Amino acid sequence: MARGSGWLKRAITGACVALLVVILGGCSMFSGPQAVNHPAGSNMQTIWNLFVPIFWMSVVVFIIVQGVLIYSVIRFRRKPGSPEPHPTHGNTKLEITWTILPALILAVITVPTLATISSFAKKPGAGSMTVQVVGHQWWWEFDYPGQGVVVADEMHIPIGVPIEVELRSNDVIHSFWVPKLAGKQDVVPNQHNHLSFTANEIGTFRGQCAEFCGAQHANMAFTVVVQSQADYDAWLAKQKLPATNIPSSDQLVAQGKQVFFTAGCVGCHTINGAELNGVQALGIVGPNLTHVGSRTGLAGEVLTQTQANIATWVHNPQKVKPGTLMPNLGLTVDQANAVAAYLESLK
Repeated sequence: MARGSGWLKRAITGACVALLVVILGGCSMFSGPQAVNHPAGSNMQTIWNLFVPIFWMSVVVFIIVQGVLIYSVIRFRRKPGSPEPHPTHGNTKLEITWTILPALILAVITVPTLATISSFAKKPGAGSMTVQVVGHQWWWEFDYPGQGVVVADEMHIPIGVPIEVELRSNDVIHSFWVPKLAGKQDVVPNQHNHLSFTANEIGTFRGQCAEFCGAQHANMAFTVVVQSQADYDAWLAKQKLPATNIPSSDQLVAQGKQVFFTAGCVGCHTINGAELNGVQALGIVGPNLTHVGSRTGLAGEVLTQTQANIATWVHNPQKVKPGTLMPNLGLTVDQANAVAAYLESLK
């Protein structure tokens, strides 16, 4: 009897420790850039309002089921001298109850869930703003239709304005996800999906590809910057301008521009308004770099944007992000530093 009780105590202790580890492991959902418990967008707020009651319903069901299980294990455990148990046919009333009750619980969950999914499928209509988003391996492109503005890895939107995000992929399946602003939406080749939300809080929010899309899937992040209408208008007006003219006195920047236009960079990247000896930078394979110096991240947010990090990336992109489509052009360290100075100057 004592040995049996000791085994049971150890089992309960082990179960409690395991449960504690799981609970502590889940604490990360309440902090960090991808936490969802403090929504800053209408879409995510709706999801959170649906999640919370369903979560507590699940907790109640878990406690009841585990309580009955633990009680049964303790109450009906085998004891020394116990006779052989007698098999029973069943209990019709009990079986009907535990079939109908879960069905009712699922119905309660299903109705608001389907209603929420249906509401998300509707487009915001008049007064909304459209941003076309293209997923690439492994970076994001943001196009503002009718504005002539295309940026990479950094999406700017005004607070309080319904945003219609039109999604498509340039290669494989991706998934667009900004945890604090909206739920996930797949980005599928040859298919146009959409996602709508309204940002309710000014700030900078991290986004992430949420569908495995290759070797650098984990490094396919982006940033959504929510601004006041005045700040957004100022940003958009600046983005419409051509690349800043380079002061002739800055020799390193001038050298970087020379390398950029002669080493092959112009074959993949656009810099609006920039040219050298009649050659323009109009490439569409890689990110638009017109005002790249004003961005905060680099290479799918793998690096914080600094002149030193740009030089590291340009010198050997495969070392920073193995498998990326940006080739190693064989630039020397000095050439990479010069190109970095030129790109950093493009505010």
